[in-house]
Amino acid sequence: MSVDVQDIARADSRLEERYAKALIVNPRLDRKLVSFQANKAVNSHRWYKYKEGFSVALIRYVLDEAAINEGPVLDPFAGSGTTLFAARESGIDSVGIELLPHCIELIEVRQLLHELPAKETAMALRNFRDRRSWEEPGEVKPFRHLRITDGAFPENTEHALFRYLWDADAVSDRRIARVLRFAAMCVLEEVSYTRKDGQYLRWDWRSGRRAGQKEFNKGPIIPFTRAITNKLTEIADDLHDEFLLFRHDAPRPAHANIKVVAGSCLEVLPQMKGSSFGALVTSPPYCNRYDYTRTYALELALMGVGEQPLKSLRQTMLSCTVENLEKHDLERHISRTDFKAATDAWSSHELLNLILAYLDGCRDAGTLNNNGIPRMVRNYFREMAVVIFEAARVLKAGAPLIMVNDNVRYQGVHVPVDLILSDFASKAGFDVERIWVLPRGKGNSSQQMGAHGREEVRKCVYVWRKPKAKRATRPDLEVAEAL
Repeated sequence: MSVDVQDIARADSRLEERYAKALIVNPRLDRKLVSFQANKAVNSHRWYKYKEGFSVALIRYVLDEAAINEGPVLDPFAGSGTTLFAARESGIDSVGIELLPHCIELIEVRQLLHELPAKETAMALRNFRDRRSWEEPGEVKPFRHLRITDGAFPENTEHALFRYLWDADAVSDRRIARVLRFAAMCVLEEVSYTRKDGQYLRWDWRSGRRAGQKEFNKGPIIPFTRAITNKLTEIADDLHDEFLLFRHDAPRPAHANIKVVAGSCLEVLPQMKGSSFGALVTSPPYCNRYDYTRTYALELALMGVGEQPLKSLRQTMLSCTVENLEKHDLERHISRTDFKAATDAWSSHELLNLILAYLDGCRDAGTLNNNGIPRMVRNYFREMAVVIFEAARVLKAGAPLIMVNDNVRYQGVHVPVDLILSDFASKAGFDVERIWVLPRGKGNSSQQMGAHGREEVRKCVYVWRKPKAKRATRPDLEVAEAL
């Protein structure tokens, strides 16, 4: 099937016209708010730089705007747990589903620190910091590198890190030992030759394993002692110092429960009871080739994830990278949802089919920079259709679903993720209330900029709502009684 770019543009325009009233530019939203940037100065949220997360300020905003005051709140792509902790601050219970082990550790350690006595915990961290025992000769506790992390640290940095891990593990209070190990995870990138750069770890030229033709200079590589002492100070200060999050003379945030379920939401959601959540707030992986298992490889290696488990994680996560293969057993995992309705919504979508046919043609013509792109786009929307239909099942009547996502562009063709997913949501029974559009969108990827120019695409926050249950009219009741 030969598809012209103009055919796609016309179908895109028709779809945009259908949702014209829902598409609302929201001047209160910006790229800083819908990313990690706004968390950099927020107590406890600043401990670990999770670049793919959104800000706690955004979650506070949507909780208020969508009138979310009943829980539990569900986040099926929990990431660093921003939704969960923001909900707890509002006194609302929450449940997160997360696949990546280092993200689960991040959430659980933050929960642990919330439960521990602030003054004593801060003192223990400062005492360990001040001893600097890792600078003295002694035993080390190395972690097994993955192939893609081997050689990530200067030799003296790696020795200091492994000494630190040994001394942290020797702390008798296992809760403090876990927090100390968590602090090391938080500084891995800044003490290494690597930088997280979208689809891969970018390597500084000093590492000896440059990627690509251009020589990349990361700038100063922070010595381990400086990085870890700064991090322990930061955590201790946020726990206890005056005017910060957990001041000794101020109450803790409102009590509410956080539950984290390890695994893929494609497998976990079907096990959840229907009509059991008061809201869903999330940001799924984008359809943008981003490989979390590569960019967070250092953290995963520290967590003990080996080569084969790493490959398994990559294939289990939502299809968002060119290496993801089709999940042939998807129907087996989604036994409780209307699987046929979800896949029909995906397979019958006019614009999506045109885009996929175009990308298939580009692949066959050899013009794509990676032949896995059509498969990734196809599987991404198939799996997201299932997630959306499952979300409709587990949400209570009247509950909102809030989603942050990016539109993308491949081979010069705009892929309106916001409108395609909103179409799926409509077929799942949601009302598409609003699609908040950021005043400033996102430019074309560097891979396409030369051939197709820098054309902005929408970045949006979707607001869908499951309709409230309708009360039966008297004739309906009479018919029901007769039956």
